[in-house]
Amino acid sequence: MLPGKVGTGFPIRKHGNETNSPVWHPFTQHGLNEPIPLVSRAEGALLHCADGTTLIDAISSWWVITHGHCDPRIVNAIQAQAATLDQLIFAGYTHEPAEDVARGLIRLTQATLPSPDPLAHVFFSDSGSTAVEVALKMALGYWHNIGAARHKIIVMEHSYHGDTIGAMSVGARGVFNRAYAPLLFDVETIPYPAAGREQATLDTLEGLCTAPEKPAALIVEPLILGAGGMLVYAADMLRGIAEICATHDVLFIADEVMTGWGRTGTVFACEQAGVTPDILCAAKGLTGGSIPLAATLARSKIFEAHRSEDRATMFYHSSSFTANPIACAAAAANIAIWENEDVRGRVAALGADMAAQLDRLAAHPALENPRQLGTITAIDMRVNEKAGYLSDIAPQLRAFCLERGVLLRPLGNTIYAMPPYCTSADQIGTIFDAIAEAADRLGA
Repeated sequence: MLPGKVGTGFPIRKHGNETNSPVWHPFTQHGLNEPIPLVSRAEGALLHCADGTTLIDAISSWWVITHGHCDPRIVNAIQAQAATLDQLIFAGYTHEPAEDVARGLIRLTQATLPSPDPLAHVFFSDSGSTAVEVALKMALGYWHNIGAARHKIIVMEHSYHGDTIGAMSVGARGVFNRAYAPLLFDVETIPYPAAGREQATLDTLEGLCTAPEKPAALIVEPLILGAGGMLVYAADMLRGIAEICATHDVLFIADEVMTGWGRTGTVFACEQAGVTPDILCAAKGLTGGSIPLAATLARSKIFEAHRSEDRATMFYHSSSFTANPIACAAAAANIAIWENEDVRGRVAALGADMAAQLDRLAAHPALENPRQLGTITAIDMRVNEKAGYLSDIAPQLRAFCLERGVLLRPLGNTIYAMPPYCTSADQIGTIFDAIAEAADRLGA
């Protein structure tokens, strides 16, 4: 049963000269005049629109909401902190919420990513993109400060790491960044380890790591490439990649912005491969998705390479809102939920519900390549046109599901679901009913 009132009666804001709205939305082609629902409140897995309609948030509002919208434990922490200390310059000052989050992140990573050389230092920033920028600057700063001329970054084919200049540079070249190509720096690329091509990935990485110009670092999305099409690869491949980097003293950066906080079935995806990266990027679910905050974690050697009596070697990165106390209070509440409640059990139960629903779609003649990792499921629509992010089927699928009370945002012809961990079995059924009906109606 669909939740609440559904249909085509969403409040639509048209653009151009027909509206007084000045808002320019991300990843939105305003010239298409697609419906933009006005959402007034949210709770759990549901978004409530201004006209009384209700949507199931099947993608966690761009992969960020974990425990559910407006989780009372996180809301209470935000409210209490806002009345106590709202903002503080973080250059040379500190506050308890930041200290609590840093200690909590170190506890979580050392418990789930055991290593004799663990992640030991936390640098705060504001988003996934900036967490990646920080990681890249840490890596390059490390080599510069120890006197090694290493500048090359290795990336994986089809990767995506954000929309700032450095993050775009280490992502796949294509429609996301074509207009900005003159600003991007060159990288080396290893192939995505598709089935049957795993050894080629390892061999290419080995060759790059032993080249005369040794690389500074490799950055990967562990186990699954998100915006590249929800492309899954095996944990033993991630382990092999990390081992090659370690053998040749190339820094290994894990972009856990999307994959962290239970999305892949474990707190961090690297846990499934038994590897500890030199640098780890966290964001999105760090605050339970409630408010922007990011963190970049590093091993001690990277911190020590920047620590000196020489002010010229300090780490030159910040923003005005680094480690904002209110955001840190939300993150501390989220970490407490992970440490004190059976979140892993909820993740496992949700994954099982999604697996059962995905199984019933697997034989649909309009769909192919079903795949799942933790609470992420994806399946591809068969299309007559060339598949890709700009596939014409994507806006049709999005609009079709919107009319059925489900917020989905396909990546081209790839339909994926990544709901909050509080999503009920009935709500999961509604999500997959909408996908099945879309395949019936819109299949090639």
